[in-house]
Amino acid sequence: TSITSAKIQVNGVHLHYQQTGEGNHAVLLLPGMLGSGQTDFGPQLKSMNKKLFTIVAWDPRGYGQSIPPSRDFPPDFFERDAKDAVDLMQALKFKKFSLLGWSDGGITALIAAAKYPTLIHKLVVWGANASVTQEDVRIYNGIRDVSKWSEKVKKPLEEMYGHKYFAKTCEAWVDGISHFAEKSDGNICQELLPDIKCPTFIIHGEKDPLVPRAHAEYIHKHIKGSR
Repeated sequence: TSITSAKIQVNGVHLHYQQTGEGNHAVLLLPGMLGSGQTDFGPQLKSMNKKLFTIVAWDPRGYGQSIPPSRDFPPDFFERDAKDAVDLMQALKFKKFSLLGWSDGGITALIAAAKYPTLIHKLVVWGANASVTQEDVRIYNGIRDVSKWSEKVKKPLEEMYGHKYFAKTCEAWVDGISHFAEKSDGNICQELLPDIKCPTFIIHGEKDPLVPRAHAEYIHKHIKGSR
């Protein structure tokens, strides 16, 4: 089946999304920092079972084709993304849906599953974290300068954004996420994890250079019945 690409107005912004499949099980794919449906989920849009699933991949505000507005990082940017994501799916007339989130999209998915439990069917997150430590801030500052990134990772993002927007937004992201470390416990959404009631599957890359494994273990420990 073909992939539809469209925009829909949600919470005062025009959000871009891609949709494919005709299955009863609706799934929203949530990309990571600077990511979009196309850059982060090309293989899933192409290869997930179109008979079982209806698949939606979105570009959060300020990312991908959901520009304008330009991306910013107020203290509640994860909550804002979670509300945008859920409201997008409701605008598309999905009553209940599952979330597949990676990296920042994983954090967004955790918050959405906790805050909108009646709407979320199942949850899969990978490369996610519920807090930010001083060590994390050190790691984030290592990617602040995009000219030091590998060509492979940098190229699709530079093609999508142009160098200036890409570089500026990456710096703004590092500043935005580092603010969480200034709180005593570095909390992003730790207190919300016990509110997640849907079946939850946590995946983590052993060699993830940006998110140490302890984050995945913390999330697993605090979401009852998660695997």
